[in-house]
Amino acid sequence: MKKLLIIYCLFCGLSLLAQRQSKAVNQVLTNIKTQEDSWNKGDVRGFMDYYWKNDSLKFIGSKGITYGWQKTYDNYIKGYPNKDAMGVLIFTIKEITQLSKTSIYVIGQWELKKEKPAGGYFTLLWKKIKGQWVIVSDHTS
Repeated sequence: MKKLLIIYCLFCGLSLLAQRQSKAVNQVLTNIKTQEDSWNKGDVRGFMDYYWKNDSLKFIGSKGITYGWQKTYDNYIKGYPNKDAMGVLIFTIKEITQLSKTSIYVIGQWELKKEKPAGGYFTLLWKKIKGQWVIVSDHTS
């Protein structure tokens, strides 16, 4: 009977952990979908709402590392000055892994449908900071 109780307690603990993880993963997936929707409305600011508003934010792209939310935002505005330049963004999530209760790692593919289509892959590190899931590192190619 004691072994059965221990197994039951372990099962309940693992079940609660899985529920907590799936809630966090679902929140990050919802945030990514909202980013995609914001982009497709021509709303770069809304897209950027899910990046950490901090000078330690890292965006790694073809030109190297950009540090900071404002510099990353400015680069997006420079590269995509209007809705036509932005096109239609489609994200495809390839893998999402919760590393801890405050960290989630995402690998995905992006595609921009526009006159001159573009696309590539990204890796994101999401952290839960002050109760909000935000991107602290984005490597997009």
